[in-house]
Amino acid sequence: MSIMKWSDDLSVHVAEIDQQHQRLIDLINKLHDAMLAKQGKQVVSEIIDELAAYTVYHFQAEEKYMEQFKYTKYVAHKKEHGGFVQEVEKFQKDFDSGKLGLSLEIMTFLRDWVTKHIKGTDKQYSALFKENGL
Repeated sequence: MSIMKWSDDLSVHVAEIDQQHQRLIDLINKLHDAMLAKQGKQVVSEIIDELAAYTVYHFQAEEKYMEQFKYTKYVAHKKEHGGFVQEVEKFQKDFDSGKLGLSLEIMTFLRDWVTKHIKGTDKQYSALFKENGL
């Protein structure tokens, strides 16, 4: 059972970025499925690690284009990315240490943040990226 679903309203109309967003959604759903199936700590930890690593990869890809195309909201956008990465890394650390378990609250945070970020912040660079050939 998916907690997130890709839909056209999430598209920024840049194929490379849309594919990366779809991968993020897939990883969030994979984590949610592991939670529902009560997978062991090792399995969940590996998925969290994969999600954290892919998130950093994706954000770096976006930020590279923002810098290259001189996106005027680059600094604020990068700050949003940094805040999310910090949250995911904190969750990763707390989960691995046993301080925190995987919960619906965490899954809801991931879903809501990614959805809001794509629909709000990411869509703002769409025209610039397309103008520059992406």
